[in-house]
Amino acid sequence: MTENHKPTLTVLAGPTAVGKGTVSQYIRENYPQVWFSVSATTRDPRPGEEEGVHYYFVSDEEFDSMVNNRQMLEWAKVHNSYRYGTMRLHVENALKSGKNVLLEIDLQGARQIRNSMPDSTFIFLAPPSWEELVRRLTDRGTETKAQQEQRLDTAKIELAAEPEFDHTVVNDSVERAAQEIIEIMGLK
Repeated sequence: MTENHKPTLTVLAGPTAVGKGTVSQYIRENYPQVWFSVSATTRDPRPGEEEGVHYYFVSDEEFDSMVNNRQMLEWAKVHNSYRYGTMRLHVENALKSGKNVLLEIDLQGARQIRNSMPDSTFIFLAPPSWEELVRRLTDRGTETKAQQEQRLDTAKIELAAEPEFDHTVVNDSVERAAQEIIEIMGLK
């Protein structure tokens, strides 16, 4: 990274179960120069998730207030159930302080950011194959059979959005995919 490097906002999105969280966690652990926004969500924590580390877990009323007060850079209702959003002030402050920001969000959120911050870099994280995506979703065991089916239906729509992105990174290896993202961000 050069002295003249301008802090960037990079958006990482892709279909459900593609491994966005796993790749992001690898980047968090190995590339401390990247700043991650912690999203707000209306869903309950999964086992091992911590408040303010993985998400800010908020009520529907709190989320409504943040949306109505334009405190969200982007937000979406995901899989017809819970809402997720990125808090605007956190991202703006990180960029102003010279940090390179990586947002791990869904397709709807990426589209909102494309409209509000079009100079951002947009990366689509793709599975090596449809069969591998199905295996990852079913193996993680965090959803019921009905939820898995709903997520797979959504994934078909999400995969069709790949051409909307500036770059595609195939998640065939977490380490390799993370390194490619870091290269795209201009940090390697």
